[in-house]
Amino acid sequence: MKKLILLGIFMFLGGCASQNALDQPEKKDLSVLNIGTHRDMVILELGAPASTKVVESQTIDLFSFVQGYSRANRGSRAFAHGLADVATLGLWSLAGSQVEESFNGTIMGFRITYEDEIVIRSEQLIEKDVD
Repeated sequence: MKKLILLGIFMFLGGCASQNALDQPEKKDLSVLNIGTHRDMVILELGAPASTKVVESQTIDLFSFVQGYSRANRGSRAFAHGLADVATLGLWSLAGSQVEESFNGTIMGFRITYEDEIVIRSEQLIEKDVD
């Protein structure tokens, strides 16, 4: 009975690394920044711009967001953590949680210029790993 309780505790702790992998930020579809995309599609994918200004007939949006990981990437990492937890009777969760804390995505910044609500220019301003 004691062994079963200990195994249950290890499995509970083991879920932490897997859950951390699943909770990482999602990957944004940057193809919405291609010339010809409607502004509504850009905002739908990236969220509200940090800043918007209108200069003559052009609208300029500044976006800042965390580029995350694909669903497949996050899922496979969670699966791998789960297997490692089972193989080590939960001990992997101690290291696995630390590993997952280093996966925080990449801060990205873009300046998007539109004319008649259509992307005419996209400039990447920043790309930096989240600390």
